[in-house]
Amino acid sequence: MTTATLILALDYGVKKMGMALGNSLTCDARPFDILAMNNGQPDWDNLLGIIKQWGIGEVLVGLPLNMDGTESMLSKRAHKFARRLAHQLAERRQAVAVFVYDERLSSQDAKAIALQQGWIASPYEPVDDVAACLLIDSYYRQPEFAVFVSSYKPSNK
Repeated sequence: MTTATLILALDYGVKKMGMALGNSLTCDARPFDILAMNNGQPDWDNLLGIIKQWGIGEVLVGLPLNMDGTESMLSKRAHKFARRLAHQLAERRQAVAVFVYDERLSSQDAKAIALQQGWIASPYEPVDDVAACLLIDSYYRQPEFAVFVSSYKPSNK
């Protein structure tokens, strides 16, 4: 019998971070929440509490790379956030694997889908949680592109 792993995807941002939940058994995802960020930092107690309360087994942090695959300033911050999250989880003895995953164009795709489906009325409404769903969908299709944070090395393109 295969056990389901609950996956939390995070669409990292400096002002807000979209969250989605995915189930490894059913390979589906759903928007969860949008957290306020303080200059790229979440309310750590709240985020870690959510991970513990929901029994999250894996966290995917979106890595907003440049279109040519090189790191952007935001992707460097997202990776630093992922390392800090992994460290915080380890300190609390929460056995949760943290990965970074290329999320190029996920926000634009999320906006287009949300408008088309009628989930938002204006292109200015937040879709960070929908972008996090797309991150999980990409992960289900190509899990080999997920990079465990401790082994991550920035590209030098």
